[in-house]
Amino acid sequence: MKKPELTATGITAEDMDAEKLVTYPTEAFLSRDYALAEKKLLWPKIWQMVERETDLPDPGDWMTYNVADESIIVLRKDDGTLKAFHNVCPHRGRQLVSTPDMLPGKVHDVRGNNRKKFVCGFHGWTYDQDGHNVYILDQQDWHGGLTPEMTCLSEVKVDTWGGYIYINMDPDCVSLKEWMGRAGEILDHFQLDKMRYKWRQWAIYPCNWKTAIEAFLEPYHVAGTHTQLLAYGNYYALSKQYGLHSVSSYDTRDAKFQMSESAGTTRAGKGEDPRVSTYELIRENYETINYSASTETLVKAASRLKDELPETATAQDCIAHWLASAKKDDAARGVIWPEIPPEIMTEAGLAWGLWPNQNILHGVTFALCYRVRPYGDDPNKCVFESYALERFPEGEEPETEWVYADPIAANWGSILEQDFSNMEFVQKGMKSSGFRGPLPNPHQEQKVINLHRNLAAFMGRGAPQLLPDQD
Repeated sequence: MKKPELTATGITAEDMDAEKLVTYPTEAFLSRDYALAEKKLLWPKIWQMVERETDLPDPGDWMTYNVADESIIVLRKDDGTLKAFHNVCPHRGRQLVSTPDMLPGKVHDVRGNNRKKFVCGFHGWTYDQDGHNVYILDQQDWHGGLTPEMTCLSEVKVDTWGGYIYINMDPDCVSLKEWMGRAGEILDHFQLDKMRYKWRQWAIYPCNWKTAIEAFLEPYHVAGTHTQLLAYGNYYALSKQYGLHSVSSYDTRDAKFQMSESAGTTRAGKGEDPRVSTYELIRENYETINYSASTETLVKAASRLKDELPETATAQDCIAHWLASAKKDDAARGVIWPEIPPEIMTEAGLAWGLWPNQNILHGVTFALCYRVRPYGDDPNKCVFESYALERFPEGEEPETEWVYADPIAANWGSILEQDFSNMEFVQKGMKSSGFRGPLPNPHQEQKVINLHRNLAAFMGRGAPQLLPDQD
């Protein structure tokens, strides 16, 4: 079981577009030294999502966000703008806001409201909403040597996109708009900022954060993991890199199913009668993915296809009628759909991997999302989060908070429980001396390859390499 010899340099975007065969080392998943290096080379250098803007709606609202050893305070100032600081007092290093470790079932984050100042619990040093120091006990003892630059909080860049709050600890970073690139432009059409939480859950899970996010970066695993879904739809897929980010889409071998919507979640099921199979596909997905990845409106509209369309209806007829009916039903209850051009629907695909640790499976009125973070210094554990977004009538969105949920079907639905059943044992399996290295599908798992290609650019090691005879 000899490991393949690798070429000297990593792959390019052009190699990925050409779907060349690659592999990459397992150090990024298994090495504690690598996890420690991420603390310096990765997490302080990237734009990363903190929370939804709706979590900090009012002046004085604030929360903490922790990743690796870093803790960040994000605050809604009295003027409505956002500010972010490292959660540390410059005097002796005490956290301004105590943030216990995210033990199972314990503290996901720390929040509050009506905050005008932050006071260090150690010696009482005090900071205003701009991070300026406004009180030092016995300041004269420093004999005038303290300056505002020495005693202010360390600021962190903060910006918003799609209803999300993002932070970046690197003062020299590119703008969030540039970071999002074409992925942001495409997803802007879906108006994610108009969506609200339907539910949100988290868990401490026994695998590396990259093992966890990879489980949701491709539909290639459906045939082996979610076998019950094969009765309702075809899950052949493609994926494509977009620089930092990447997209997966359903691919089709049968020309009669080709349409702008067939790349994403609103597609026809397989079977002789598309009126029936389309409903069965959408219902099965919705119910088994914890009532997400669709909406009740879409499911109900699909259930009427058999009554509202003739037996001669084609798959295209079913999709067009289904979406028009659901759009009308939603409008009647105060949910207005964004107008998305067909060419954008096609390019938007099924789900986006927003590098490095987000995945958004999106629809016109919903999104199913994942985020993962490291847990301490242990490369074999991560903080796994999943949440559903949906458009609701004004004022009818549910009240939600982050709920710790053990990774079982009763909490997450059968589909996610099946994904959990892989993640732990992928992590264990990669430690085997018999494992020669990953062989990702260059057509369907390009999002996974792209994760590691970009990770290597920040980490300086672990780049995917072309397999022999691929150069």
